[in-house]
Amino acid sequence: MPNANPLAWSFRLQMLFGFTVCAALLGFALYVEHGMFMLPCPLCILQRFFFAGMGLLGLVAALHNPSGRAGRGAYGIAIALLAAVGGSIAARHVWLQLQPPSGFPSCSGQGLSYMLESLGPIDALAETLSGSADCAKVDWSFLGLSMPAWTLLCFALLGVGAMVAGLRRRG
Repeated sequence: MPNANPLAWSFRLQMLFGFTVCAALLGFALYVEHGMFMLPCPLCILQRFFFAGMGLLGLVAALHNPSGRAGRGAYGIAIALLAAVGGSIAARHVWLQLQPPSGFPSCSGQGLSYMLESLGPIDALAETLSGSADCAKVDWSFLGLSMPAWTLLCFALLGVGAMVAGLRRRG
């Protein structure tokens, strides 16, 4: 039975835990979309991509389970970098939600896939990050925090956890 302290877990178990958390977050996002019928805005979709990338990299790290500190550190840093970018997107989303709604263009109804096809990846990303009224509205909250605020917290915790798992000395 593993130690109750996650900081004492093996690298493999820590990476599997991170993978499980990312999978649970994505599962909840799909439940909100399909069970509660709340369509995600383009910023939400981008955040999902980063959770998926972090989870998949965590799974690869757990399966590989490098014995050397350099290999573990590389996985920890790579996951933390994904968390930093995803967290930046979530922070932008939170910032947009704190702005007065009159400062944004009205919802265009264009999904991320449509923008990618019509604008190309660079322009679609710029359009997505500029925000719209769709991204600025708060449809769901828990304990006073919106979903982007929770994802920002999750990105921060998962990124720090990956750094700790990858860079700590093991006996």
